[in-house]
Amino acid sequence: MARFGGVIFGLFALLLGVSAEARQTVLLVSIDGFRADYLGRGLTPNLSALAMGGVQAAMRPSFPSLTFPNHYTLVTGRYPDHHGIVDNTMDDPTIAAHPHFSLSDHAANTDRAWWDEATPLWVSVQRAGGHAATLFWPGSEADIQGVRPDHWLPYDKNMADSDRVGQLLAWFDLPAAERPDFLTLYFDKVDTAGHHEGPDSDAVNQALGEVDGAIGQLLDGLKQRGLAGKIDLIVVADHGMAGLAAERTLYIDDVVQPGDVTVETEGALMGLVPAAGAKARVEKALFTKHEHMVCREKQDMPKRLHYGTNPRIPAILCLADVGWVITTHEVAAKRKSPYVGTHGFDNQAPEMAALFIANGPDFKAGLKHKGFDNVDVYPLMTKLLGVTPEKNDGKLSDVADMLKK
Repeated sequence: MARFGGVIFGLFALLLGVSAEARQTVLLVSIDGFRADYLGRGLTPNLSALAMGGVQAAMRPSFPSLTFPNHYTLVTGRYPDHHGIVDNTMDDPTIAAHPHFSLSDHAANTDRAWWDEATPLWVSVQRAGGHAATLFWPGSEADIQGVRPDHWLPYDKNMADSDRVGQLLAWFDLPAAERPDFLTLYFDKVDTAGHHEGPDSDAVNQALGEVDGAIGQLLDGLKQRGLAGKIDLIVVADHGMAGLAAERTLYIDDVVQPGDVTVETEGALMGLVPAAGAKARVEKALFTKHEHMVCREKQDMPKRLHYGTNPRIPAILCLADVGWVITTHEVAAKRKSPYVGTHGFDNQAPEMAALFIANGPDFKAGLKHKGFDNVDVYPLMTKLLGVTPEKNDGKLSDVADMLKK
């Protein structure tokens, strides 16, 4: 009977898409805007210790190297072109309730119609009979495909890092039957400091130290609960950061007539839609050699960027050289405090490289990985969790060498 029961349990687990072996706990931590080389500044002893005792790499973000697209890539393994979150700002007339999406629009952020083109890992974990908890991960406030994480909070930028860690540790204190198998944690202050003060500023260095202190609090909390060395901890960033200067600004309305285009996005990457009857004029003005930017129809973007087929991507894309931004005179005049740092550039630029650290019972110690695309993080996590992966663009083979087995 015992043998028969084991067979039944194994079949049941396979039907759920979960390994019959004990499921590992995975904690995914994002430090927004933590450029890979920040780790070498000597300001983050806790993160450096995790890296030395585990795996570290400079990870390539997906294009465009922006916050929402890359956070969704990390938990779906799909390029933004395939998961639908193609920018921090988007338009989609097929979404009647909220046809415009932006970071500040909470109603659009929580509309599942924007997110349903892919399946985030917390949905798969819960469908497989496990539990998930997300703290401020982009997308986790929406009922994606009808599913929300078991535990989540609405985003609160003013919530102190120590309180974020405290909330996450509280989820570890739940009864065993309710304890999450997959958890996420998000910190934003390194990115904020990089935007407002620049990547080489004292403000960024201070933010690095503060977030590292929160990581130390997290590690202490895990140790107190007897979990040190027992969970797989993965620390990532969504992108890096490049410095800007006022003189490195391009104005698209110096190139095309303002009435000839609608500007959907601006910054490192500008998205444009030609007005009716203006397409030929716009293309003639843009599809020529320009200093510090290249403009293309979206279907002509370099194949290596994996970007240009999704209907939400504007018809024409202008990509600035690293350190330059593209905007309009009107937008620039309204901006009270111009950014001195930003991202969104070519994902192969060294300034866009993102932090990756993995430490836990399944990872090798002291490995400096050659680097990989961030789509590979998803199949890595499904492997650790014993969850059947959804269709994705990642390659487990590119990161399998960081695992002990």
